[in-house]
Amino acid sequence: MTDSVKPRTRAADKRRRLTAAAARVLHEQGVERTTLADIAHAADIPVGNVYYYFKTKDELVRAALSEHSAHLAELTASLDELPDPRERLKALIEAWVGRRDTAARYGCPTGTLAVELDKRADGTLDVEAGVVIRQLLDWAGHQFRAWGRPDPDGLAVTLVSAYQGMSLLANALRDPDIMTREGARLLQWLDSLETPA
Repeated sequence: MTDSVKPRTRAADKRRRLTAAAARVLHEQGVERTTLADIAHAADIPVGNVYYYFKTKDELVRAALSEHSAHLAELTASLDELPDPRERLKALIEAWVGRRDTAARYGCPTGTLAVELDKRADGTLDVEAGVVIRQLLDWAGHQFRAWGRPDPDGLAVTLVSAYQGMSLLANALRDPDIMTREGARLLQWLDSLETPA
């Protein structure tokens, strides 16, 4: 490896670590309570270096949203390997339930961020959070469409709304069992939908 490649590699690694730390810390603490120093500490990078990669906290929020989008794309790509759209949707629900302790402590990473950003009067970050949620809705709608269900986009809204609701309640009540119970109810709901002839 040449000397000129090493600094670029280190810079890319620092940026990646900052982005991952931003996604995690903003989820755990919220935008208003998080400082650039909090993110730098979580990324194990000197706080002064943060400004080299991100000039403002909003840029870090944008990076965190990008990280959430990438995680969602990774998850849905792995689910797309399942042969049946109903099984893909069920596996999505099981993945949500598998993160019940995190949801009970902090809520849905993108949903809570979208709600918090909507309260701010100074930008378009709330719209960018909505893009990540739209990504999930589009994927779920595609699954219902592939399954041959009528009103696939409406069913996608029902599914994602149920997830956001159970995540919010699990968080508000600090009760991960809500995710377990409501996840089981969602699985039953999917099983109750008849496969078209």
